Amino acid sequence: MKILVVGAGATGGYFGAMLARAGEDVTFLVRPARAAALRERGLRVVGRDEEWTVEPRLVTAEELREPYDLVLLSVKSTGLDRAIEDVAPAVGPDTAVIPLLNGLAHIDALNTRFGAPAVLGGVAKVVTTLDDSGAIRRLAPLAHLAFGEQDGTVSARVERIRKILDGAGIDAPVPAGILTAMWHKWVFITTFGAVTSLMRGTVGEVYDAPGGPALGPALLDEASAVAAAAGHPVPEEERAATLAVVSAPGSPMVPSLYRDLAAGRPTEVEHLFGDLTARARALGVATPLLDLATLHLRVHQRRADGV
Repeated sequence: MKILVVGAGATGGYFGAMLARAGEDVTFLVRPARAAALRERGLRVVGRDEEWTVEPRLVTAEELREPYDLVLLSVKSTGLDRAIEDVAPAVGPDTAVIPLLNGLAHIDALNTRFGAPAVLGGVAKVVTTLDDSGAIRRLAPLAHLAFGEQDGTVSARVERIRKILDGAGIDAPVPAGILTAMWHKWVFITTFGAVTSLMRGTVGEVYDAPGGPALGPALLDEASAVAAAAGHPVPEEERAATLAVVSAPGSPMVPSLYRDLAAGRPTEVEHLFGDLTARARALGVATPLLDLATLHLRVHQRRADGV
């Protein structure tokens, strides 16, 4: 199977490196500057008592000419429109596209551009970041890539992809409803992002402050109410797992959205928060805390954009 990984960042780069290390036919679609760095140093994975490097096969958008069997799309939502156009030559009539973005708006965009039959749902759970040298640094053992057909069927291509991912050592479950799994990840990431971004602190800094323990559960209640109104209620065990992350005394954890915010970089505010709060309004669900987080991030976004 010919696999194209769009982006060689912390998420796509990690899963792509795992596939390449396992001997799969993997090519990374990257920008010229990233291509130059990877050709010089290779694609390195470090942390968690491991360090290894693969020599990646690379292609830039200008060089992309032929369809691939599988496209793993792992970009920030702010780069989604450009990535869709860049990857278009790689999407043929038999190509499967698995996006690894949070939220759901990208599914609509991909369905419109390539047709819904080409697009699978995907949920990535991996705690990685790019360090100053461009290496992928693992911060926790979690490495999970759930995927599936949008209609919930377990097709032959899903079984084939799962076998390849499993063979590379990637935990790759196929849930009964991938869109539901995507909603549940969206609830988690917006709760986590809102707790840290609204209060400008780590989970532990927020929780340990007077009044802090109430914030995580209140935000989770709002996000869960939107998911339930959309037909994807969050099971109690998943709520408990989210609360364990966002309501932990002394925890140093922050999401990548908070790291972007703290560094003055653009965030995925519209894809993650704007879309969720718009759906909440359409469904008649009140989300005052999530609305406040959205406004806070929009003010930052305008500043980051120089507006």
